[in-house]
Amino acid sequence: MSRGELVPRLRWLPAIFLGLSLVGLAAPPKVALTPPMGWNSWNHFACHVTEAIVRAQAHAMTTNGMKAAGYRYVNIDDCWQGQRDAKGFIHPNAKFPNMKGLADYIHSLGLKFGIYSSPGPKTCGGYTGSYQHEKQDASTYASWGVDYLKYDWCSASRVYRPDQMQAAYRKMHNALESTGRPIVFSLCQYGLEQVWRWGASVGGNLWRTTGDVQPNYDRISVIGFDQNGLQRFAGPGHWNDPDMLEIGNGHMTLEEERTQMSLWCILAAPLLAGNDLTHMSPQTLEILTNPDVIAVDQDPKGIEGHRVTQEGPLDVWMKPLAHGSVAVGLFNRSEGVAKMEVRFAEIGIHGKADVRDLWARKDLGAFNDRYSAEVPRHGVVMVKVKPE
Repeated sequence: MSRGELVPRLRWLPAIFLGLSLVGLAAPPKVALTPPMGWNSWNHFACHVTEAIVRAQAHAMTTNGMKAAGYRYVNIDDCWQGQRDAKGFIHPNAKFPNMKGLADYIHSLGLKFGIYSSPGPKTCGGYTGSYQHEKQDASTYASWGVDYLKYDWCSASRVYRPDQMQAAYRKMHNALESTGRPIVFSLCQYGLEQVWRWGASVGGNLWRTTGDVQPNYDRISVIGFDQNGLQRFAGPGHWNDPDMLEIGNGHMTLEEERTQMSLWCILAAPLLAGNDLTHMSPQTLEILTNPDVIAVDQDPKGIEGHRVTQEGPLDVWMKPLAHGSVAVGLFNRSEGVAKMEVRFAEIGIHGKADVRDLWARKDLGAFNDRYSAEVPRHGVVMVKVKPE
């Protein structure tokens, strides 16, 4: 292979930018070339999830505009597992009488099917994990038609030392690879052992960088704004994951929900809705399906954004986009309205630029050197800046 053929294949590797050896890194990804978008059962349904609920969520996704907006994965979280048979193969519990049939139904809608397990003996909810059955479970998932696996550390700490974490995740990655089925591999271990430094090398397509999200602004703010500095570890096929969306779960204001959506999109984070898709307000649906905002998350350049400036509770973030534009978020974490600005030179643009308000979906015209706006309490103004 010539050098000219090799270089494009390596561009996705964040390790290049870190000066790390290429030895031991996973092959270039086949899945999650943009951050995965979909739905997960945990935030709203937790262990009350059933096959009927999952079918209803999948149907809603296809009829309410979410599928058209790019959402694809319908993911069952914890509490689906039953017992292993005499040969060691896992079976679902009574709430999921036909897992293959459920996957077939989801696929018939043009969607993808996700599932959950743990490298430990038990899941977080106390159900059967994959410890010492990794290859069997991977084979079972593939036979059902699984497209996404969330792999949650939980009880693995009882059987593995911290320095064995990478090997435990690599073991499942290898098992998934051996099935021949493309399956997104989501590492869920809460940012332990600085996972962003090695997640890609064990086959992870995304990895949790924090503890669990909660449906309140304070937790969203801590998790989201603490992502700064991790951007060099992300890229197509390999994403930092600050956990799921809490939009529509009833504990945040409109401005606070827009803040989560805006920040997650600037972070090139996976967009996994965690609400009940069958009962959504028009406001929730509008936030989750805004095409201008989603386009920032799904931008093909695959660059995670970062903080540009911070003045106390006032944050300016940017994300470079394809074709030279830049997405900018003016985030006001204070308790009152604040006037904020972004200077174009700070985001690599000089002189005049066109500005579009992404939440209003409105072109604002050309501005010289800077753009300013009043930002509500706990709110955001999100714009795209395009040099003339």
